[in-house]
Amino acid sequence: MRKNRMEAFSDGVLAIIITIMVLGLTVPHGSDLHALVPLVSVFLSYLLSFINLGIYWNNHHHLLQAISHVDGKVLWANLHLLFWLSLFPFSKAWMGENRFAEWPVAAYGVILFLAAVEYFILTRTLISLHGSDSVIATALGSDFKGKISVVIYLAGILVSFANRWVALGLYVLVAVMWLVPDKRIERIIS
Repeated sequence: MRKNRMEAFSDGVLAIIITIMVLGLTVPHGSDLHALVPLVSVFLSYLLSFINLGIYWNNHHHLLQAISHVDGKVLWANLHLLFWLSLFPFSKAWMGENRFAEWPVAAYGVILFLAAVEYFILTRTLISLHGSDSVIATALGSDFKGKISVVIYLAGILVSFANRWVALGLYVLVAVMWLVPDKRIERIIS
């Protein structure tokens, strides 16, 4: 089957997720700058989540440029990824509203971890469909960056109860690693 419907559906779901997140930002009570202070953690959790969703959208786009078709296994793997991404608004809100308390930070990490694991599964499903000598397999190689991201998220979850700021720092570290566009696929395609 062609990949176009999966790509369009995924783009739509990600757009809805981002819309839900922004609608969760509340208007401050008051007209001076001090009214914004209670919303700092809410905004920072939104910013981190927006960046993470943008990273997934960007990399998902690159994945789909490197393939020619999809099958039922790919569709289910993609839906599984979208499921975990759809939990970002909830975890972002819980974390932001509670000023980065330990449990919400850990829960946010669990969702980041499971989304990263599912993204890895999606890439392996695509490689399985297209073959070990395909464009996608060549572009991703051993996918060290994807594997290390999962490990860092797991470390963040484990450390979140000892030091939530270190955990958040680890989540930001992964975002920074992926913020620079991944050129592996672009290099192979061009």
